[in-house]
Amino acid sequence: MRLDNSRESDNVEDRRASGPRIGGRGTIGIGTIVLALVAMYFGVDPSVVLQMAEGPPMQQEAPASRPPANDPQAIFVSKVLGETEDTWSAIFQKDLNRQYVAPKLVLFRGATPTACGTGQSAMGPFYCPGDSKVYIDLSFFDELQNRFKAPGDFAQAYVIAHEVGHHVQHLLGISDQVDNLRRRNPSQANALSVRMELQADCFAGLWAQRADAARNILEGGDVEEALGAATAIGDDRLQKQSQGYVVPDAFTHGSSAQRVRWFKRGLESGSIKQCDTFSASSL
Repeated sequence: MRLDNSRESDNVEDRRASGPRIGGRGTIGIGTIVLALVAMYFGVDPSVVLQMAEGPPMQQEAPASRPPANDPQAIFVSKVLGETEDTWSAIFQKDLNRQYVAPKLVLFRGATPTACGTGQSAMGPFYCPGDSKVYIDLSFFDELQNRFKAPGDFAQAYVIAHEVGHHVQHLLGISDQVDNLRRRNPSQANALSVRMELQADCFAGLWAQRADAARNILEGGDVEEALGAATAIGDDRLQKQSQGYVVPDAFTHGSSAQRVRWFKRGLESGSIKQCDTFSASSL
């Protein structure tokens, strides 16, 4: 990626220095760890896992500060977040006639309080609509490269863009609509989650297309890195690795092929209207 001319976002909170700090009603227990592992391997919606495991939102937060100026990974994340802010601000203004409200991005290690409950590294990056924050332990990028065999800086950027896509869904009221549908039709919860996740993938592709058109951020091989990451974290691939067989009815994020397809749809169309996974007859 070409980020030399990209600005660093001011919306990054660094809680890594304090380490895990849990307060309020939430606790870290065996049940939470098991659920976190389930989330990591099977793609369970992290906000649902957190709420089930921890109960009401926790009030105590670990101290936050700006990332140090000599931390290359933190600088990279800040610049990618800045790119999402500039891109989505333009999309909201031009295409939706609305103002974009940027999310915060929280760097943490181990575990941290969130408005959705206790966030843990084992769950991978996630978005909490309760506080409009994206949470990430940067050690996930090592897992992405080593465990999931999806190296590259744009693979990492895709992960951030996907979580920001969930923030966009929250701003547009899509998340609330889906939550209402889940409550009315519990049997459709997984299918609705898949459509939510694939739309976030499409939004990530849309972001990449618009950001590159505006500021020429993509280099040769970047798209392939993102497609490799989308393939690596498809539900079918993860289920096959963890249990040796695939259960499509248990999908919550979509298959590798679906994730690639919707990322490419956003990338090729550059249109938010083309990311309506909920009206699509097939995914």
